Amino acid sequence: MRPLHTTAPTTAPPGRHPERSGPRTAWASAFVGALSVLAVLVVLTGCGGGSTATGTGGSDGAGSAGPVATSSPPGGAPAGATAIATFAAGCFWGVEARFAAIPGVVDAVVGYTGGTTAGPTYEDVCSGTTGHAEAVRLQYDPDVVSYERLVEAFFAMHDPTTLDRQGPDVGSQYRSAIFFHTPQQEAAARGVAARLAASGTYDDPIVTEIVPAGAFWRAEEYHQDYYEPQGVEVCPT
Repeated sequence: MRPLHTTAPTTAPPGRHPERSGPRTAWASAFVGALSVLAVLVVLTGCGGGSTATGTGGSDGAGSAGPVATSSPPGGAPAGATAIATFAAGCFWGVEARFAAIPGVVDAVVGYTGGTTAGPTYEDVCSGTTGHAEAVRLQYDPDVVSYERLVEAFFAMHDPTTLDRQGPDVGSQYRSAIFFHTPQQEAAARGVAARLAASGTYDDPIVTEIVPAGAFWRAEEYHQDYYEPQGVEVCPT
């Protein structure tokens, strides 16, 4: 029920609507207040909505300028969750493309890891002074593809017997390496390597490093998904 007015409403200045009073004013105030609360909730959600890698890969900093460090996820992955794997097998362009084609691999990002310099650029890594390897960090679904299967694919896609070299690409940045994130990954990687070494698959000893994963620096954007548009599989010499 609308309240009774005991006085006549005031006349609005020319060109403006008369002010509304009573329930309409209260309703407008409540509506504005609700919008304010909604705006605050949106801001709070946005502040906490970003994921961190590798994490993955967590986030690898897509859309940001320059290399982005990502951390390793905790050991193991709950049912229905993705996991992270990191490999170095020479020039990362072709390695990324081959891994990305495996069913169960959700995402593949190229970058630099295994070195001592923070935030290295491609030029820094190519100088051979930072200790980094060109690497690929994968986000994969363990329910679709096992880590052991990824390790087997890793060995099949490059020559693990050449030290600091893959084809025409020479330097420590092109070394063969597996960067494990959990004890289970380490055991699987060493198991596959030992099995291949005993099988006589290679004439020379396997020189692949199997070491703990450290900081991963996302490579410049022009390196991401490079193989697909360019149609090349090795880095230029």
